[in-house]
Amino acid sequence: MNVITESAILQPVVVLMAWTMVMWLWMYATRIPAMSKANIKPDDARRTKGLDDALPDQVQWKAHNYNHLHEQPTLFYAVCLLLAMVGWGEGMNALLAWIYVGLRIIHSVVQVTANKVMVRFVLFAVSSLVLIALIFHAAIWAFDIHM
Repeated sequence: MNVITESAILQPVVVLMAWTMVMWLWMYATRIPAMSKANIKPDDARRTKGLDDALPDQVQWKAHNYNHLHEQPTLFYAVCLLLAMVGWGEGMNALLAWIYVGLRIIHSVVQVTANKVMVRFVLFAVSSLVLIALIFHAAIWAFDIHM
């Protein structure tokens, strides 16, 4: 049985998890006061889509980003854990993981502040290419492809 004792790729994984919690705090630090100001009771938010109409965009952008951090990054977590488990979590793969995390953090900051869609799209697209590279490396290991 192979036990992970250390792998450089796990550091960016932890940073992205921590960033997700920063966004969670930022979301509630703005959403709860905005809901109070709009006289929205907790049960009125059973369907969060209604909050898009009731709360300011700048408040909802944080909630949308928090949700985004639970979508594609799930693939990032899985591929990084796989690469760490098989001993491929160093060097280029660790660097790619840091690049992915950096791009996702920048994406978050853009989305929750200026929310420029084309800037977000470029950041998302580039981060997706980085994620594809990590998945490709995992496929090389999984299918024992010799290059």
